[in-house]
Amino acid sequence: MTITMRRLGRRDYCQTWQAMRDFTEQRNAQSADELWITEHPPVYTLGLNGKREHILDAGSIPVVVTDRGGQATYHGPGQLVLYVMLDLARRKIGIRELVTLLEQAMISSLAAYGIRAASRAEAPGVYVSGRKIGSVGLRIKKGCSYHGLSLNNQMQLQPFSGINPCGFPDLQVTSLAEQGVLVRNQELAVPIIHYLKQRLT
Repeated sequence: MTITMRRLGRRDYCQTWQAMRDFTEQRNAQSADELWITEHPPVYTLGLNGKREHILDAGSIPVVVTDRGGQATYHGPGQLVLYVMLDLARRKIGIRELVTLLEQAMISSLAAYGIRAASRAEAPGVYVSGRKIGSVGLRIKKGCSYHGLSLNNQMQLQPFSGINPCGFPDLQVTSLAEQGVLVRNQELAVPIIHYLKQRLT
């Protein structure tokens, strides 16, 4: 089954979110699945059932209540974001299986850069020595997924202190740069895309 890859560059979060919804609403049984590589200007997002109390101090950073699962997170320049528009019904994949696939794609890619990471059953995402480096948030509509993963690459981590990341007070975050790996988002996306395509096609 065909997967189309799109490199969007830096895009406004709300405009990209609307584009994902439009794509999902308009697609049909013959539509190719798509992977979108992007990054966003600074924005806090809160999941559909997220609690506003997890936004501690937004300051001048906008807060968007979105329709993905999960709680609060931060997106900003230097963070790799990969959105996955997949027909799960056609591929016979469940949402839990997709979450695991996205986590393992990040873990495998980080290993290629010498970073040992792991997932947690009780808290979706990817962690390095207890610090969160990658997040997963999804929405399923008409049997199709949108939203996806974010991986902290070369980005400022200070804005995460304005929230309880993913709803966990005192959860620390890290990045590839903090782990001593300097790589551009375009390059970092390659092993993740390769991992996903290998297992989806």
